[in-house]
Amino acid sequence: MATPSDGSIFRRRSLFKAAGIGAAGIAGLPVIAACSDIESGGGTSQVTEGFDFLPTYKEYALPVEPDLVGEPPNHPSGFTSYPSPVDGVETAEGAGEYEITVPMWGTPPTADDPYYAALQEAWGGTKITLRHADGNTFAQTSVQWLQANEFGDAINIFGWMTDSHPNFQETVVNTFYDLTDVVKGDIADRWPLLAGEPTLSWGQSVWSTDPADPETARVFGIPQSFYGGPGNAMFVRTDLLEAANLAMPTTVEEVLEVARAWTDGANGKWAFLAQDYVTPEWFGLASSPGWAYIDGKLVHNCERPEYTEWLQFRRTCWDEGLIHPDTPTGTLDGHALHVAGTVLMSQDGISWWSDYTNQVLGGTATGQIDPIGAIGFSGREPIRYVSTSVGGWTFFNKDLSEDQVKELLDVMNFCSAPYGTTENELLQYGVEGTHFTYGDDGFPVRTQAGIDIVQAPVNFKEMSGQVQTFLTGDPDLVQRRFEYNASVKDFAEENIWKGLRVEGPSEYKTAAQTLIDQQNDIAYGRAELSSIPDMVETFLGSGGEAARELFTTAYKQAQGE
Repeated sequence: MATPSDGSIFRRRSLFKAAGIGAAGIAGLPVIAACSDIESGGGTSQVTEGFDFLPTYKEYALPVEPDLVGEPPNHPSGFTSYPSPVDGVETAEGAGEYEITVPMWGTPPTADDPYYAALQEAWGGTKITLRHADGNTFAQTSVQWLQANEFGDAINIFGWMTDSHPNFQETVVNTFYDLTDVVKGDIADRWPLLAGEPTLSWGQSVWSTDPADPETARVFGIPQSFYGGPGNAMFVRTDLLEAANLAMPTTVEEVLEVARAWTDGANGKWAFLAQDYVTPEWFGLASSPGWAYIDGKLVHNCERPEYTEWLQFRRTCWDEGLIHPDTPTGTLDGHALHVAGTVLMSQDGISWWSDYTNQVLGGTATGQIDPIGAIGFSGREPIRYVSTSVGGWTFFNKDLSEDQVKELLDVMNFCSAPYGTTENELLQYGVEGTHFTYGDDGFPVRTQAGIDIVQAPVNFKEMSGQVQTFLTGDPDLVQRRFEYNASVKDFAEENIWKGLRVEGPSEYKTAAQTLIDQQNDIAYGRAELSSIPDMVETFLGSGGEAARELFTTAYKQAQGE
């Protein structure tokens, strides 16, 4: 849980001198509803544990044991050597043709690349065409696609995208195929890898068709992988730090000192790009959906004094010119700027660590990046946001036949193959000689085609969760990630919603988005810190206060009260 406020009045510090302004669920009750009467967009809370209709878990025997043994989920195990891959899937013959919509950041790869042909042959002949859509707008535009049933035969949606849907629970049960009768019970004979996915993952793929009837809980999604540990981080070019004789910061105050020392806007060097979704943890604010239980009550981040401290930090960075001046446009290529050394620190998904390292190994980048650890402000105990759910889901169109669904499940089963299998190697690296070659150390080394076609895009790697996930890739990076996870695991934020998936009412989602826009107005100098009380009042009056009742009920259920 987020570090509770001590209730003390915020006192202006030199840190902000440039800002200019002071100051779990029960098996028989899968759904609860505010006022016990959900209307469209009214918000829901779905139990994700204790169901008797999920696939029966059957452990899938791993082909090889990891070199580094951690403490999953927040300290996953890893491989520092590359095992000789073995066949892991008995494929079924398939002749159907399907289209699946997936998000894409960057330039979509050509559809006739050998990668896709090799996969089609490997999993038995089923032809799947990926429809890549702009990942930057995917969350919003998917709302219209789903309403119009214009997403093809399936769609791959990341969990964080669902907040853009006014009522995702309603969308799920009205739009997607009910998989329950197909996947319940013992499915290991046909789909051993799907049966080997954690029961936790399948439980998080359940929605109820009628929130008022607990017996209507059903399986609608194929879960993506469950990756424990931090999902995002603030990455620092450590080679640039060393060149400037600076050390990795260990407190928020030191972050600002480093940023001031390194920034040289006149010569095109800035400490930061965006700071919106990683830096709140530095101030002890709760992760999404932004509620913490403090002094016997659920309190939203915006009601806490730490919220003002956080926005003052962001405003200070802007006023002092520590942030790239074009950041507010949202049009910058953060990866390119980080590689170029234009920015020192960049918030990103944890996968950027390996992506950057792979570019260095491939000769298209130099230096090294590492994430800032668990840090706090003003001497407070740090917290570190960690993943508490699957990354997202693949949903099938409800208009498919059962036979078509089973054929697609054959493909999903293939995509669940773990590290150490030939299937996983093909999914992750592509075709030997075209997308990768083996290095002297036995590890696959991606070619530029492998980076562009296989590694970079969202494709079949994310279609279905691996039966177990590991730290893999460059041995040095695996070791660093393993040690990093060990260093932050004891600061993992407590999941106060364990066993539940809570979706706020539509008016609350709208109010939350307005609050985000207003936060950015302050952070980028378009509004003043003195407007925070009015922002909070607007948020609470426009949906925040009404949502507190739903979230409080959910919290009590998660705590067994």
